[in-house]
Amino acid sequence: MRWGEKPYHSLDYMLREKFHEKVYKVTLNGGMTCPNRDGTLDSRGCIFCSAGGSGDFAASADLSITEQIESQKAMLSQKRPIRKYIAYFQAYTNTYGELSYLRSIFQEAISHPDIVALSIGTRPDCLDTEILELLGHLNCQKPVWIELGLQTMHERTARYIRRGYPLSCFEDAVKDLRALDIDVIVHTILGLPGETSEDILQTIQYLNRQDIQGIKLQLLHVLKGTDLAKDYLQGAFSTYSMEEYLDILISCLEHLNPEIVVHRLTGDGPSELLLAPLWASRKREVLNRLHHEMKQKETWQGRCAGTT
Repeated sequence: MRWGEKPYHSLDYMLREKFHEKVYKVTLNGGMTCPNRDGTLDSRGCIFCSAGGSGDFAASADLSITEQIESQKAMLSQKRPIRKYIAYFQAYTNTYGELSYLRSIFQEAISHPDIVALSIGTRPDCLDTEILELLGHLNCQKPVWIELGLQTMHERTARYIRRGYPLSCFEDAVKDLRALDIDVIVHTILGLPGETSEDILQTIQYLNRQDIQGIKLQLLHVLKGTDLAKDYLQGAFSTYSMEEYLDILISCLEHLNPEIVVHRLTGDGPSELLLAPLWASRKREVLNRLHHEMKQKETWQGRCAGTT
């Protein structure tokens, strides 16, 4: 099965089907914190998380939401004409705040005439009843996506990365969001210390059984200043080579429910913070090689099928 030019259900394909043209994300910063940083659960954050709360490419929180949108629109539209955007709240935990404040920033974003959808990155344990009611109200105006950082189904790895919530919490959050007809996008990390290829594919199979609509397959990258970097520099684990990553990534795509939209296939972090793997900064090369290898594999399988 192919979706346009790609052998997987890509975000770009889904957006073109839904909005009939290419849509770009504007990455916003609501000035949030996280229960894993403010002392509620921990003060150190997840072991892989930078000081920017995984929002290192987001706009400045000193600007209003409208100003952030306009500044990113100006930057993105320099090279191409763009008419439609997704407002993406990325940094830290974006439902972890006063309800009135969350209502204000989300409503400001979703009301912008060029915004066609609202995507909010958060934790499953930060979705109480009032927050869910707010999200349901917003979803009646324009599509709302909630991005949940699961990373892995394996509790032993979750403890190591200091995720801070059990698998049952994730499952409850998915059910609550789907009851509101809100799309759920799940973040996974491939190559977490101690996890085998079998462990990773178990997470993919687990997610196939959940009512989720999208997935981000994130390469483990090590950023300077994180606790993960300390373990890496002490030789506690190694990161994938590009070849190893492409192998496991292709396996994940082959095992993934084809109805689930793939929102991301790699990741890196700011060049000044990236410690390993350094090849991760060459995203275009990674994606080109992925598509080439999948096409070759598809051609080979087709030829084999034709000889049976």
